[in-house]
Amino acid sequence: MYRILIVDDEPMIRKGLQKLVEQSELPIESLRTAENGVVALQRIQEDRPDFLFTDIRMPKMDGLELCARVAEMDADIQVVVISGYSDFEYAQKCVSYGVKEYLLKPVNIKGFQNVLEKLIRTKSKVSSESFIAVTKLEQWASRMEHAVWMLHQAELDSLLEEIYTELKDYKLKLNRLLDILQEIHTLLHQRLNVRDVYLMQGELALTGTDSEEEAWLRFTGAVYGHLDELRNKRKGKLKDPVEVAKQYIETHLAEEVSLEEVAEFIGLNPSYFSQLFKQSTSETFVQYRTRRRMEKAKKLLEQPQWRITDISGEVGYADHPHFTKTFKKYEGCLPSEYRQQMGIRT
Repeated sequence: MYRILIVDDEPMIRKGLQKLVEQSELPIESLRTAENGVVALQRIQEDRPDFLFTDIRMPKMDGLELCARVAEMDADIQVVVISGYSDFEYAQKCVSYGVKEYLLKPVNIKGFQNVLEKLIRTKSKVSSESFIAVTKLEQWASRMEHAVWMLHQAELDSLLEEIYTELKDYKLKLNRLLDILQEIHTLLHQRLNVRDVYLMQGELALTGTDSEEEAWLRFTGAVYGHLDELRNKRKGKLKDPVEVAKQYIETHLAEEVSLEEVAEFIGLNPSYFSQLFKQSTSETFVQYRTRRRMEKAKKLLEQPQWRITDISGEVGYADHPHFTKTFKKYEGCLPSEYRQQMGIRT
């Protein structure tokens, strides 16, 4: 499937060229038009075409400048200039910008078909060297996001080595490599920020990069920067944030610890921490804390030396009646009745 862009300031010419493309029976993914070079550049940014057919004389931005801008992109776009001017100087300039074909108006069907066949042959030779599926980039970003979020540096090291090896196999031009690295980083950045925890600040600056090695160093530096930033946010804790939260709750059962306090200790947004905790434990923060308090209370009730009034304070209930009510709701009996079931006289 091919993407084609036709650029000409004359509506009738654009329609005529569209018809020629349609008559070619070429497998077309998209066929778009533009009335000048400015609009054409916008179209190229939105949906990079495989083949670009452009007039030379147009307002705002002519075909020569458009060809020059496309050449600067270092993109795999096959360009054909169609013009009513047979001036050799124009043809020379077009060739210097990497234009593949130069056709004179009016364009006949046979000439147009011949050009299309040449473009397709050229495209088939180079496409396998430069095409990387978007799904592949998304997969890399997703795996990278998991490794960064969980602070698994060894996993991240291995993944980056895998990506580097695979990218080398594609034999990409530098500009294309920069685009790919920028896209992966953007996807990673979006995935980290969509968690709604806190805004990740790291940026990837590739402007001025003049080698693949430098581009890769900047890219990995930005990725590891996210890892370090996240590690600092969590105060160096390398464990699962939910497990860290559980440990914190366990050591503070005697206190009225709030969800906000635990979230701040871990370095997470309270709203996100609440969702993450529920997803991981199938309990709300309060349900989990209450269950752990009651389980600790049962253990203490099984030890005769502990008075029930002291136990209530030990598990975070300064109000003894509140403790009794909560225990009965959780266990189905009063603390004193639980002790009697254990054969302990109060």
